Amino acid sequence: MKNNKKVQYIKSVLDNMPTNWLSLTTHRLDIYNEALAKTEFLEQFELLYNNDNAELSSLNELPTAYDYIRLGHPLSCILEWTIGNLNKLKSENVISFDSKTIPVLAILRKNLLENRNTQIVYSGELPENFNAEKLRTVYGYQFELKSVKSSTEISEFNGSTIYISQNDKIEASNLNSNIDFFISLHAHLGSILLVNGEQNENYISDIQHVRRRETIAMTPANCLVALKSLISETTIKNKPLNEANKASVLNSIKKITGTITKPLVSSSGLSIQYAILMGLIDDAQEKNPGKAIKIIVPPNCYGGTNDQARRVAACIKNVAIVDLPVDGDNDMVKSIDMVLTKIADEDAIPYIIAEIPTNPRVEVPNLIDLRTVLIKERTTSTGNIAIDPVFILDQTFCPNVRFLGENDILSTVRTISFASGSKFPSGGKCTAGYCVGNKKTSALMEKIALHLTLCDNEATDLQYEILAEQLPSMNKRIADAYKNTREFVNFIHKTLPEAKINFVSEELAQQGFTPSVFSLDLPTKGNTAEEKETYKRTLNHKLINLMITKIPTESKYCVSYGQLKGCYWTIPATSTQGTTKEGDKDYIARVALSANMDLELHKKVFSTFVESI
Repeated sequence: MKNNKKVQYIKSVLDNMPTNWLSLTTHRLDIYNEALAKTEFLEQFELLYNNDNAELSSLNELPTAYDYIRLGHPLSCILEWTIGNLNKLKSENVISFDSKTIPVLAILRKNLLENRNTQIVYSGELPENFNAEKLRTVYGYQFELKSVKSSTEISEFNGSTIYISQNDKIEASNLNSNIDFFISLHAHLGSILLVNGEQNENYISDIQHVRRRETIAMTPANCLVALKSLISETTIKNKPLNEANKASVLNSIKKITGTITKPLVSSSGLSIQYAILMGLIDDAQEKNPGKAIKIIVPPNCYGGTNDQARRVAACIKNVAIVDLPVDGDNDMVKSIDMVLTKIADEDAIPYIIAEIPTNPRVEVPNLIDLRTVLIKERTTSTGNIAIDPVFILDQTFCPNVRFLGENDILSTVRTISFASGSKFPSGGKCTAGYCVGNKKTSALMEKIALHLTLCDNEATDLQYEILAEQLPSMNKRIADAYKNTREFVNFIHKTLPEAKINFVSEELAQQGFTPSVFSLDLPTKGNTAEEKETYKRTLNHKLINLMITKIPTESKYCVSYGQLKGCYWTIPATSTQGTTKEGDKDYIARVALSANMDLELHKKVFSTFVESI
């Protein structure tokens, strides 16, 4: 193995790799082709391999593998490429996960929707968090479990056979034709899934979508450990969580949010959202068996939130999606009142997911009116008291605002708040997310914790370490970034008054809503609506291209915000709203500023843009 040419090349790559392969959470959209995620990167990586070129300058020029590292990244692609070669499989047939249980759930999900049988065969032990009862009763997955001493005992099966094996090394796997999916578990690193046989390749995109929406790829740091183990043929030793870092993070979250219930910290914002949804569904099925569950979600909110909620509903018979118009001409409070009245009449269970401020329009509802609508007692069509809602609040834009503490605005409403940690909490250094609940949701938080554990989606040791370092300074970074954003917004108002800017008012800012994100609806021209829209979309790209070319060290075409430095530009319709219905997309520019940037230079370049139009 050590003399294998590919392995020797990988060793050279790891010695010379760009530092941002380990440190970046988001990558530039202008050098990323989503339709060729992973593929384009590996095609050019193969060319470097064929030329025995592992120079830093060449590795730096490789195209973006994925726009977010939770979806995949250079090191996960290289790990999957190397393992594919070892097992004589195409690289797309190899998928690495941070979680040890989600790859199993990904296959079970597809087989549920296609009514296909599944047997899960394992040697040694199943993943520690595997909960067969909950997978059957809450998720609706059906499967047979079978323990064997080795893979040679696996016989032919009418359906899909998943073989799970605990391994302390990264090496070639013992595949045979009776195994459809081989899942190798690796200590604290996560798992690696091999899709075996052409007949199973139609699973790949569905499995990748689960990794995109319900968990994350094996992290860069852990992929590096796996690759080094493979090269040196050494065993992987399990590394337990640093409890001191975890305790520090939990204390920081409590202090920031003003809550007393134990926070939960996950591998990403979508990981925690998935645990919230499945925990609430579990609770509903126990306390109100057979009743319809309605997940109420804005149709134009962040695409991951929207898509994940619809994917959950697709798998569970009594769960359905209800659209909640919140932006523009729609008022969130009025929409919630109307939707909750209808759901109460149907005697269904309402779970509301909403962003405050909204994304990308950066709107904040009247919070007193919102509380009034949420605590309002409603009745069913038969005159009984309806089930009160659970409000699931995504406050990623403003994680510093206290909603759930004693005497806070939503303390009397069953509310769970969550935030994506790749933004302000970590300053863009990791993807971990977290959630908190108020006193009225303590039992629900226990259910959410159960499903976070079941999915093996808790934050990694390194993620806890990064959050422990970054969370204490979060509120100051938010305040400083807001100052830059307010100054830039005021400058744009003065320089290009025809543009429509969506940002919080001074009054809202005084209440604590100090986001560092605003949306910019540029002025347009044309004789028809189509001409005007086309002109505006072209202008969006012109502005972004000017910013990232004139200020390449700070301005980045990227979907993130809350970073430690620089300025981020994106068009929600083509990035964060990727899976949103076309009619609900926002073809506007979204701008995110940090506390550490050359604001005067950004003003100067923006003035140049205004002069050009």
